[in-house]
Amino acid sequence: MTSFTIFGTGNMGSAIAGIVSAGGSSVQHIGRETDATVSGEVVVLAVPYPALDGILAAYADQFAGKVVVDITNPLDFETFDALVTPADGSAAAELAAALPQSRVVKAFNTTFAATLATKTVGGSAPTTVLVAGDDAEAKALLIDAVIAGGVKAIDAGALKRARELEAIGFLQLTLAVSEKIGWTGGFALLP
Repeated sequence: MTSFTIFGTGNMGSAIAGIVSAGGSSVQHIGRETDATVSGEVVVLAVPYPALDGILAAYADQFAGKVVVDITNPLDFETFDALVTPADGSAAAELAAALPQSRVVKAFNTTFAATLATKTVGGSAPTTVLVAGDDAEAKALLIDAVIAGGVKAIDAGALKRARELEAIGFLQLTLAVSEKIGWTGGFALLP
Protein backbone atom coordinates (compact mmCIF):
# COMPACT_ATOMS: atom_id res chain seq x y z
CA MET A 1 0.00 0.00 0.00
CA THR A 2 0.90 3.66 -0.11
CA SER A 3 2.90 5.38 2.63
CA PHE A 4 1.78 8.80 3.84
CA THR A 5 3.48 11.54 5.81
CA ILE A 6 0.93 13.92 7.28
CA PHE A 7 2.01 17.33 8.52
CA GLY A 8 -0.43 18.39 11.21
CA THR A 9 -1.84 16.45 14.12
CA GLY A 10 -5.12 18.34 14.45
CA ASN A 11 -8.62 17.31 13.45
CA MET A 12 -7.99 17.23 9.69
CA GLY A 13 -4.63 15.47 9.96
CA SER A 14 -6.14 12.85 12.24
CA ALA A 15 -9.22 12.37 10.04
CA ILE A 16 -7.15 11.97 6.88
CA ALA A 17 -4.85 9.52 8.70
CA GLY A 18 -7.92 7.53 9.73
CA ILE A 19 -9.17 7.31 6.15
CA VAL A 20 -5.88 6.26 4.53
CA SER A 21 -4.90 3.88 7.33
CA ALA A 22 -8.35 2.23 7.10
CA GLY A 23 -7.44 1.51 3.48
CA GLY A 24 -4.17 -0.17 4.47
CA SER A 25 -1.73 2.71 4.01
CA SER A 26 0.95 3.48 6.58
CA VAL A 27 0.99 6.93 8.18
CA GLN A 28 3.77 9.04 9.66
CA HIS A 29 2.70 12.19 11.52
CA ILE A 30 4.89 15.27 11.77
CA GLY A 31 3.83 18.03 14.16
CA ARG A 32 5.72 21.24 14.81
CA GLU A 33 9.22 19.74 14.70
CA THR A 34 11.51 20.99 11.94
CA ASP A 35 14.06 18.18 11.86
CA ALA A 36 12.05 15.03 11.06
CA THR A 37 12.75 12.80 8.11
CA VAL A 38 9.83 12.57 5.67
CA SER A 39 9.26 8.88 4.89
CA GLY A 40 5.96 8.84 2.98
CA GLU A 41 5.64 8.73 -0.77
CA VAL A 42 2.58 10.99 -0.34
CA VAL A 43 2.93 14.10 1.83
CA VAL A 44 -0.28 15.70 3.13
CA LEU A 45 -0.05 19.29 4.35
CA ALA A 46 -2.93 19.26 6.87
CA VAL A 47 -2.09 22.67 8.28
CA PRO A 48 -3.49 26.19 7.96
CA TYR A 49 -2.37 28.11 4.88
CA PRO A 50 -0.05 30.47 6.84
CA ALA A 51 1.98 27.45 8.04
CA LEU A 52 3.07 26.45 4.52
CA ASP A 53 6.02 28.84 4.35
CA GLY A 54 7.60 27.41 7.50
CA ILE A 55 7.11 23.83 6.32
CA LEU A 56 8.63 24.63 2.94
CA ALA A 57 11.62 26.33 4.58
CA ALA A 58 12.28 23.23 6.69
CA TYR A 59 11.30 20.37 4.35
CA ALA A 60 11.08 21.42 0.68
CA ASP A 61 14.18 19.44 -0.30
CA GLN A 62 12.61 16.26 1.15
CA PHE A 63 9.46 16.71 -0.98
CA ALA A 64 11.30 16.20 -4.28
CA GLY A 65 9.80 13.28 -6.21
CA LYS A 66 6.84 12.97 -3.83
CA VAL A 67 3.13 13.61 -4.24
CA VAL A 68 2.35 16.67 -2.10
CA VAL A 69 -1.30 17.17 -1.13
CA ASP A 70 -2.38 20.71 -0.30
CA ILE A 71 -5.55 20.80 1.82
CA THR A 72 -5.37 24.49 2.73
CA ASN A 73 -7.99 27.14 2.23
CA PRO A 74 -6.07 30.42 1.83
CA LEU A 75 -8.50 32.71 3.56
CA ASP A 76 -8.03 35.79 5.68
CA PHE A 77 -8.35 34.20 9.13
CA GLU A 78 -8.89 37.57 10.81
CA THR A 79 -11.96 38.60 8.82
CA PHE A 80 -13.12 35.38 7.13
CA ASP A 81 -14.26 37.52 4.20
CA ALA A 82 -11.69 36.94 1.45
CA LEU A 83 -9.22 34.55 -0.08
CA VAL A 84 -5.66 35.90 0.17
CA THR A 85 -4.32 34.45 -3.08
CA PRO A 86 -4.63 36.35 -6.40
CA ALA A 87 -7.97 35.99 -8.20
CA ASP A 88 -6.37 33.94 -10.98
CA GLY A 89 -4.31 31.75 -8.64
CA SER A 90 -4.54 29.36 -5.72
CA ALA A 91 -2.58 28.14 -2.74
CA ALA A 92 -1.99 24.90 -4.64
CA ALA A 93 -0.56 26.77 -7.64
CA GLU A 94 1.78 28.70 -5.33
CA LEU A 95 2.86 25.43 -3.74
CA ALA A 96 3.47 23.81 -7.14
CA ALA A 97 5.65 26.77 -8.17
CA ALA A 98 7.65 26.43 -4.94
CA LEU A 99 8.03 22.64 -5.38
CA PRO A 100 8.88 22.08 -9.06
CA GLN A 101 10.26 18.59 -8.38
CA SER A 102 7.07 17.45 -6.61
CA ARG A 103 3.66 16.44 -7.93
CA VAL A 104 1.22 18.80 -6.19
CA VAL A 105 -2.41 17.79 -5.74
CA LYS A 106 -5.29 19.74 -4.17
CA ALA A 107 -7.67 17.66 -2.03
CA PHE A 108 -9.59 17.49 1.27
CA ASN A 109 -10.17 21.27 1.46
CA THR A 110 -13.87 20.92 0.66
CA THR A 111 -14.52 18.47 3.49
CA PHE A 112 -14.59 18.94 7.25
CA ALA A 113 -12.80 16.57 9.62
CA ALA A 114 -16.13 15.32 10.98
CA THR A 115 -17.37 14.40 7.50
CA LEU A 116 -14.18 12.43 6.88
CA ALA A 117 -14.38 10.66 10.23
CA THR A 118 -18.04 9.66 9.79
CA LYS A 119 -17.72 9.24 6.02
CA THR A 120 -20.98 11.17 5.63
CA VAL A 121 -22.09 14.76 5.07
CA GLY A 122 -25.08 15.79 7.14
CA GLY A 123 -25.31 12.29 8.55
CA SER A 124 -26.57 10.64 5.38
CA ALA A 125 -24.88 11.69 2.13
CA PRO A 126 -21.54 10.02 1.42
CA THR A 127 -18.45 12.17 1.86
CA THR A 128 -16.67 12.87 -1.41
CA VAL A 129 -13.09 14.12 -1.65
CA LEU A 130 -12.46 16.27 -4.71
CA VAL A 131 -8.95 15.90 -6.14
CA ALA A 132 -7.30 18.28 -8.63
CA GLY A 133 -3.82 18.07 -10.12
CA ASP A 134 -1.81 17.98 -13.29
CA ASP A 135 -0.26 14.53 -12.73
CA ALA A 136 -2.74 11.73 -13.46
CA GLU A 137 -0.67 9.12 -11.61
CA ALA A 138 -0.45 11.28 -8.48
CA LYS A 139 -4.20 11.87 -8.49
CA ALA A 140 -4.91 8.17 -9.01
CA LEU A 141 -2.60 7.22 -6.13
CA LEU A 142 -4.47 9.53 -3.75
CA ILE A 143 -7.93 8.64 -5.08
CA ASP A 144 -7.22 4.92 -4.73
CA ALA A 145 -6.04 5.39 -1.11
CA VAL A 146 -9.14 7.44 -0.22
CA ILE A 147 -11.53 4.96 -1.83
CA ALA A 148 -9.76 2.05 -0.10
CA GLY A 149 -10.42 3.90 3.17
CA GLY A 150 -14.15 3.95 2.53
CA VAL A 151 -14.70 7.46 1.21
CA LYS A 152 -15.71 8.51 -2.30
CA ALA A 153 -13.24 10.50 -4.39
CA ILE A 154 -13.58 12.27 -7.73
CA ASP A 155 -10.95 13.59 -10.10
CA ALA A 156 -11.88 17.28 -10.33
CA GLY A 157 -9.49 18.03 -13.18
CA ALA A 158 -6.25 19.93 -13.59
CA LEU A 159 -4.51 21.85 -10.83
CA LYS A 160 -6.03 25.06 -12.18
CA ARG A 161 -9.33 23.76 -10.70
CA ALA A 162 -7.78 24.31 -7.25
CA ARG A 163 -9.01 27.91 -7.40
CA GLU A 164 -12.62 26.73 -7.58
CA LEU A 165 -12.04 24.11 -4.89
CA GLU A 166 -10.59 26.80 -2.63
CA ALA A 167 -13.61 29.01 -3.29
CA ILE A 168 -15.96 26.15 -2.33
CA GLY A 169 -13.90 25.45 0.78
CA PHE A 170 -13.95 29.15 1.68
CA LEU A 171 -17.73 29.33 1.31
CA GLN A 172 -18.22 26.20 3.37
CA LEU A 173 -15.95 27.51 6.15
CA THR A 174 -17.68 30.88 6.30
CA LEU A 175 -21.07 29.17 6.52
CA ALA A 176 -19.87 26.97 9.38
CA VAL A 177 -18.16 29.82 11.26
CA SER A 178 -21.36 31.88 11.03
CA GLU A 179 -23.30 28.82 12.26
CA LYS A 180 -25.44 28.56 9.12
CA ILE A 181 -24.32 24.95 8.75
CA GLY A 182 -22.75 22.58 11.24
CA TRP A 183 -19.24 21.13 11.13
CA THR A 184 -20.82 17.81 10.11
CA GLY A 185 -22.50 19.47 7.12
CA GLY A 186 -21.21 20.79 3.86
CA PHE A 187 -21.58 20.06 0.21
CA ALA A 188 -22.31 16.55 -1.02
CA LEU A 189 -22.06 15.14 -4.53
CA LEU A 190 -24.77 12.66 -5.33
CA PRO A 191 -25.04 10.51 -8.45
